[in-house]
Amino acid sequence: MERPRIRHVALNVKDREKEAEYYKRVFGMEEKHRGPNGTVYLSDGHVGVALISNSEQPWGINHFGFQVESINQIEEMAETTAVANSNAAVGESMIFDAEGYRVDLSVEGWPV
Repeated sequence: MERPRIRHVALNVKDREKEAEYYKRVFGMEEKHRGPNGTVYLSDGHVGVALISNSEQPWGINHFGFQVESINQIEEMAETTAVANSNAAVGESMIFDAEGYRVDLSVEGWPV
C-alpha cells in the first residue's frame, strides 16, 4: 500500500474572507472552490486549506484529511469502520483517531 498523504487541513475561523485573502496574499494560495455554506477552499497545488466557520466548535484546526489508496485498508489498520462524510466537499469517509479527532479519508483526493 502506498503511504497515505495529508491532502487538506480545515481551519475553523471567524472571518473566512479575511483569512482567505491572507493565505492568498502571503502564501500565494489559489482559491479552488466555495461551498454552498461559505467554506473557502484554497490550495498550494499539493495541500489544501479549507476555511470553515462554525461558532459551535472550537476555533483553530478542525480536522485534516488523507488521500488513501483504500479506505478498507485504513479501516483494518485503525481497527474501526469509516463512516460516510456528508459534511465534506471532498472526503468521502471519515474516522476518528484515538482521542476522537476527525480524520477525513478520500480515494479521489483534493482538487488541486
